[in-house]
Amino acid sequence: MKKLWIGTGWKMNHLFSEAKDYAIKLKSYVSHEQVDFNLFLCVPFTVLNMVCEHLVGANISVGAQNMHWLDRGPATGEISPMMIMDAGATMVEIGHSERREWFGETDESINLKLKAAHKHSITPILCVGETLQDRKYLTNFEKINRQIKIALYGLSPDEIRRSIIAYEPVWAIGDSGVPADPEYVNQMHDHIKQTVSNLFGVENGKEITVIYGGSVNLENALTFITKEHVDGLFIGRSAWNVNDFITLIAHIQQHISEKNLK
Repeated sequence: MKKLWIGTGWKMNHLFSEAKDYAIKLKSYVSHEQVDFNLFLCVPFTVLNMVCEHLVGANISVGAQNMHWLDRGPATGEISPMMIMDAGATMVEIGHSERREWFGETDESINLKLKAAHKHSITPILCVGETLQDRKYLTNFEKINRQIKIALYGLSPDEIRRSIIAYEPVWAIGDSGVPADPEYVNQMHDHIKQTVSNLFGVENGKEITVIYGGSVNLENALTFITKEHVDGLFIGRSAWNVNDFITLIAHIQQHISEKNLK
């Protein structure tokens, strides 16, 4: 059985002192409590190295929230894969809907970023998701298909297995987001895995990790991770406060422990 992935992306939040306090408290908790799943944080560039240093030995992966595909070059204001590695991070979030909408990221540029991440053995978290308009016109499956087919184009089977896909319907994230129905999420995750299977073979479709993000909180977390095709959670604002994130971690761990006792 796959190990769950549970993590959070801070977006444009947490100054240096806030991020330091968060990392110290989270490491202290994980060092003293049982956690039977993979934990990760995707944090702003300004605190990336500091968070990595404070979480050394804590079995918590740290990632950046974006990345250019070039190692070096004339890309003013961008961060390269080598810079992410130099900061100590091992993951990177790629293709978030906010970056697609506000910063013009395309499926093609996202494909270049995934290839660059794998070139440097950085684990990519590929974000995919449909809009309300896609659902209205019943093009939600086509939207997901296109995002996956182009983003994963040219990757090797090994790189596919080492990728994480975060399904985040655009209408479920942000201030006004509404969490998706768990059955719908399970259906979309199954569809994503079937799409990967059709492109790269059944075994790769089975092994790829697909996590859900979109208005996840303490009250609904278990309704998602108990679904067959959901391999973890990418939590937003409900985990920006470290004490809230720790409460969520403990809640999920209790469920896993109780399940293992049965």
